[in-house]
Amino acid sequence: MTMKLYCFGESGNAYKAALPLELSGLDWEPVYVDFFGGETRTPAYRAINEMGEVPVLVDGARTLTQSGAIQMYVSDKSGKFGGATPDEAREIMRWVLWDNNKLCGQAGMTRFLMNFLPEEKRPAEVIAWYQGRLKTVYSILDTHLEGRDWIVGDSITNADFSCCGYLFYPEPFGFVRADWPNIDRWLSNIEGLDGWKHPYDLMPGSPADRA
Repeated sequence: MTMKLYCFGESGNAYKAALPLELSGLDWEPVYVDFFGGETRTPAYRAINEMGEVPVLVDGARTLTQSGAIQMYVSDKSGKFGGATPDEAREIMRWVLWDNNKLCGQAGMTRFLMNFLPEEKRPAEVIAWYQGRLKTVYSILDTHLEGRDWIVGDSITNADFSCCGYLFYPEPFGFVRADWPNIDRWLSNIEGLDGWKHPYDLMPGSPADRA
């Protein structure tokens, strides 16, 4: 049975789930969610996910929400990306939790404030505050990647999928790859994987569709 991932291309959190699905070899398909049209606030969507968010993975009678939980499920089904040892699995979870709180949690909000609000409603002081915090976060990741191809272990894992979630997007939010050489090299490693796709190619929905 084909799994369905409720998502849209502009969501970095959805990309964190869509990319491991695409590279896992499992049978799946994206289901477009009209986030900007208010779909996630409708009773029909809340019946799928009471939290009113994307992504949502539906596999038969099982429904999963939150990108980290979906990543773990994909690993359980495919035997990939979850770490080679219990110690690696715990380290992967450490970076997934760090990302959710420190990296993509703040990068996603900054990107939203800078690009998806009307220009007159963009809070300059809040954006500058987020960007200042993100410089520290990028520095932590860049330092960790010194001499490493992947965040944990010798191959791509859910730690990489989680932390790269927003870093491939072209909209400005204060992240410039060239400023962080180890992150830049790591993102190139991900781009070089067989089957890799940019979020706007992997999932339906992009700013161009709403222009």
